Amino acid sequence: MDRRKSIKTLLIGGVATSVLVDACAPGDKKAEEQKTAAGADATKTDSITRMKEEQEYMKKLNAEPTFFNAHEMATITLLGDIIIPKDDISGSASDAKVPEFIEFIVKDMPEHQTPMRGGLRWLDMESFKRFDKVFTDLNHDQQIQIVEDIAYPEIEYKENGKTVKRGKVKPGMQPGVAFFSLMRDLTATGFYTTEIGFKDVGYKGNMPNQWNGVPADVLKQYNMAYTEKELKECVSFDKA
Repeated sequence: MDRRKSIKTLLIGGVATSVLVDACAPGDKKAEEQKTAAGADATKTDSITRMKEEQEYMKKLNAEPTFFNAHEMATITLLGDIIIPKDDISGSASDAKVPEFIEFIVKDMPEHQTPMRGGLRWLDMESFKRFDKVFTDLNHDQQIQIVEDIAYPEIEYKENGKTVKRGKVKPGMQPGVAFFSLMRDLTATGFYTTEIGFKDVGYKGNMPNQWNGVPADVLKQYNMAYTEKELKECVSFDKA
């Protein structure tokens, strides 16, 4: 499933519609028309970009209850913004709707549900063990202390024929390391498949360019040349 189209569908079909309903006073014809138009646009987009099987699958996912509870979503939001914070170049993970993306992914790929929920529980248990509070209630320095213990998994690789080990996992931290690796992967995937993420890495995509005709040296090589008409009507040598 295309991540951006999926999120757009979730927003149009869920959040956007509820906002329109809440904002619409009884008898507010204009708001009702806007809601109808938004739904029509979503349906039109789906019919063009998705196969029938995909449309039915999206309806099924959207009909399912929310997987994460409010506390879990708050933790995911906070942790995502620690992984990709807002800076001078771009917004944060939450600005890019990464928490909504992760909610969608655990429905689309149920094998992530237990690791994510278990990891969030582990994070709160570790927070209680150290500071007698859940992760979202810790101050920033306390949160970073825990994150630094699980953000650098021990890896092993070959270099010049020798085995090299990098990173070191403290005893009892392995479950947290596994969870954080999954959370980091999902956060990066969600962030860098959005417009905010594209701008963050400077990706511009396909850009229109200007063809100034076959180079003169190539034309000379094949003993060819443009006619005056072609030069006037078909070929531009504008360097702008």
